[in-house]
This record gives sequence, C-alpha cells and structure tokens, in this order.
Amino acid sequence: LMAAAGVWGGLVQAGGSLRLSCAASGFTLDYSGIGWFRQAPGKEREGVSCISWSGGSAYYADSVKGRFTISRDNAKNTVYLQMNSLKPEDTAVYYCAAVEVISTPFTIATLKDYGMDYWGEGTQVTVSS
Repeated sequence: LMAAAGVWGGLVQAGGSLRLSCAASGFTLDYSGIGWFRQAPGKEREGVSCISWSGGSAYYADSVKGRFTISRDNAKNTVYLQMNSLKPEDTAVYYCAAVEVISTPFTIATLKDYGMDYWGEGTQVTVSS
C-alpha cells in the first residue's frame, strides 16, 4: 500500500484542504476494509476513519467528523481521505491500512486495535497556523 498526499505534498495552511490517496499494487482492495490512521509526535497512533469493502459504511473519529471524508474507487484500486478545514492539530504522519477478512465489527471504535493485514509507509501532513 502506498499513501500519498498528492502532487504538492502534505504541507498546507490552517483552514486548507488536502486529499490523501492510498493505492494498492499487486493485490486488489475490492473486498478489503480500509482504515486511515495518524500518529503525531509523542502521541499514540489513532484511528481517523475507516470504510467497508463496499463503501457502504464509513466511520470517523470525533476529532475529524464533518471535516474529513473517506471514499474508495475500486476500479482504481484506491481509497481517498479528503481533509477539509484542516487544523494544526491534524499535523501527523498518516497511514492507510487494509484488512482482507472482516470477522468482527470494523468501526471507528474498533479501528485503533484492529488486526490490519497491510500497511502503507505513511505520509507526512503538516498544517501550519
């Protein structure tokens, strides 16, 4: 999995927008649940958002609800995280991860400790004030 913050990288001013993409190579994401996580310096990794394999269910952390939107394009084997109204506290390394078999509830409440099968390397997002 490869997470990217677009052509211009992951530096944006507060109030701005950024779209992260998570693309898979060598395997299909069609039937995988996808989660976005982030980790800020000195803090634990937290689950930001997750989406079911069909795209029919999406969940968000309270801290990003109403500002972030997760979506997927299975034809492009890619999942996106649209981030609007960014705040300095959104600054973190963002990771995407995929789980192939969802045998237990896959929601924001379970995301942080969910056993994900594949992880991307992470992409830095920096929001300046």
